[in-house]
Amino acid sequence: MAPASYNCIFNTICVMDASTRLGTKLVKRLLKKGYTVHAAIQNHGESSSLKRIECEEKKLKIFESDPFDYHSILDALKGCYGLFYNFEPPADYPTYDEEMGKVEVRAAHNVLEACAQTDTIEKVVFTSSATTIVWGHDKDSAPSIDERQWTDINFCRKFKLWHAMSKTLAEKTAWALAMDRGINMVTINSGLLMGPELTITNPYLKGAAEMYEDGVFVTVDLDFLVDAHICVYEDIASYGRYLCFNHIINQKQDALNLVQMLSPLPSPPQSLEEDTTMIQQRISNKKLNKLMVDFRGCQPQMMDQNANQDICLS
Repeated sequence: MAPASYNCIFNTICVMDASTRLGTKLVKRLLKKGYTVHAAIQNHGESSSLKRIECEEKKLKIFESDPFDYHSILDALKGCYGLFYNFEPPADYPTYDEEMGKVEVRAAHNVLEACAQTDTIEKVVFTSSATTIVWGHDKDSAPSIDERQWTDINFCRKFKLWHAMSKTLAEKTAWALAMDRGINMVTINSGLLMGPELTITNPYLKGAAEMYEDGVFVTVDLDFLVDAHICVYEDIASYGRYLCFNHIINQKQDALNLVQMLSPLPSPPQSLEEDTTMIQQRISNKKLNKLMVDFRGCQPQMMDQNANQDICLS
């Protein structure tokens, strides 16, 4: 591993998996900022747009990489100073079930091990999920939740929350290996990623009603998520885990809007639309907010409602 102090702008960065929505957007943003990018793709449908960019952009190099093929990971990482890693299920195993935990753990282990064997790597940004934080906490013992909490694995098994279980096991595996091998790693624990591609089959939505009732159902826009990743990479003071969201669904109208987006239905009763009851927010993203103030400038964003003052971020 290379030392952690560095001037990262114009360094060579690897994005894996670059064929996801997040990965593709990260590649484009990093190129715009002047980085040289190794885009490691696993063919989730977005690689064609990256290949078109590669024809025009000398700073982009595409690698066919498989998180279960250790040597393909090493090839993609060669000469890179940083890694942005995000995981989506392989095409032949697209759904989350109890076995997905083993799959995701194996992928995380391979990627972190490859980072440990790549001398130039200075920092890893590991994309995780807010579901690794929110499950299994009693309201009395944990009235407010942030990055310091971990989801209860046994709770996930009991209620078949396979997405949360898989993400939690994978992130814990990554942290264990990072600490053992001295890898400088931070995680972005993302809320539900919004956008037109979101469908009712998204595994994050398992237990959505309970997350809503508990005041921990958070979402994030793609641009904000990308900014958060680049922010924690470029800020040398970043450390540990960062809960990442810019909206919380804690009003019935918000919930109805999401339901309508996922499965359009006839208009709900007017009484529901007029219900302005707000569930108390129990989840905080203050740690990320503080880091991003300087990074994003001063455009308004909805951030942590627990704060009694507006935070100008965006």
